[in-house]
Amino acid sequence: MKMFVIIPAKPFDHSKTRLSSVLTQAERIELSRYLLQHTIQVASQAGQVVVVSRDAAVRKVAKQAGAWALVEAGVGLNQALRQASTWAIMRGAEAILILPADLPLLRTADLVEMIEAASGSPSVVIAPCHRADGTNALLLHPPGLIEFAFGPGSFARHRQAVRKVGLEPVIVHSSTLALDLDVPEDLKYLDKKTR
Repeated sequence: MKMFVIIPAKPFDHSKTRLSSVLTQAERIELSRYLLQHTIQVASQAGQVVVVSRDAAVRKVAKQAGAWALVEAGVGLNQALRQASTWAIMRGAEAILILPADLPLLRTADLVEMIEAASGSPSVVIAPCHRADGTNALLLHPPGLIEFAFGPGSFARHRQAVRKVGLEPVIVHSSTLALDLDVPEDLKYLDKKTR
């Protein structure tokens, strides 16, 4: 299965703003850079990695880490993902895996589990965030099966979209894949998990 892993990334100085009560801007920039590098490194075990961003600094880090770097053309996350998905399809992608760039506990085993869960085609595999509200990983085999619906409540919207096309989504519950860093409580949780 020819897999492309798509990672959308905000400009480093605009990301993790909800952590501003506990981290300085410099710390948030450094954290965002580290998380992107970590995500690319792990994702490269699953396939070709594509980072889509409107920020030149993000794209530079992506290229240095061995990923493709696309200049985000539209406005908004879902539009950026459509752009990157179309780009991957034009290069022969048989499946795409969407990952956010803020998964500090992400492991190769998580991606193996996602890929194994997408045994047949067509199939959609979804990993929810630890709040069971957002989507922390979305695998489409083949690409283009559903429209992207990232944002608050995306886990429910993605499940609904899959059912609308006559499929049943495979849900992967993984504690390492489920943790994204959005709010100060997430940092506290991460601290407990990594001690």
